[in-house]
Amino acid sequence: MPAKKTSKSPLSRAEEKNTYATPALEKGLDVIELLAHQPGGLTKSEISRELKRTVSEIFRMLLCLERRGYIAQVDNERYALTLKLFKLVQEHPPTERLITEALPVMHQLAHETHQSCHMGIIEGAQVTILAQVNAPTSVGFYVKLGSSVELMEATTGYVILAHQDDEHRARTLTDWKRLTGEDAPADLLAHLARIKKQGFESRPSYKVRGITNISYPIFDARGSAIGALTVPYIQHLDPISNAAQVSASLKKASREITAAIGGRTPHKRHVQPAEK
Repeated sequence: MPAKKTSKSPLSRAEEKNTYATPALEKGLDVIELLAHQPGGLTKSEISRELKRTVSEIFRMLLCLERRGYIAQVDNERYALTLKLFKLVQEHPPTERLITEALPVMHQLAHETHQSCHMGIIEGAQVTILAQVNAPTSVGFYVKLGSSVELMEATTGYVILAHQDDEHRARTLTDWKRLTGEDAPADLLAHLARIKKQGFESRPSYKVRGITNISYPIFDARGSAIGALTVPYIQHLDPISNAAQVSASLKKASREITAAIGGRTPHKRHVQPAEK
């Protein structure tokens, strides 16, 4: 009588991750993710303490990352991220195309409205500014190219979240919670629903008084937001365009970028009034 085969229980997700773990890679990524939140950099000892690893372990990672150009030593033997990661993102084919197609449209938008504009995407727990165009005026306000803003403190971030498909949004929020250790605002889903219904967001800046951020989504071929085009609107004493006119120009520009990259702007369903 043949022996019975004993079936192995499938590995849990956590066990499977541990089975295929790559400790050296994880240490290097831990260093990069830690330094991403430290604009002034950290010393070897500080990095070791934050990551709960020995200085010798961290030192090997730092040597490797420095040799590859991902980090560099700054003042007082502190290590900080370089712009290499940002350059790699820009050179990634889909991102490169997005920037290439967006910039001419953004220059035209800035010329029409006399306002600066920027385009951002979500990366982990932050919004990263991929493209930025200054207003053609002597006085203006702009967001620095390559800068990052915490996801829940950026109009751009909320607009992207509101127009992502459910699966993508859930994954984004899971990543944000894992990286920040925080819970999402209690009214987040209601806030996102309002943005989606309206199709854009216009509200005072989360960071700067006197600025109204107006933001519209940019869509991929599936009709899910991959980025957002935003104008940090300032009210000039002799305005070329008021906020409503800027919003209309911004809507047109975001749709032009969506079309240029082969994206699809979802159509809103029109509900027929009930017959009396």
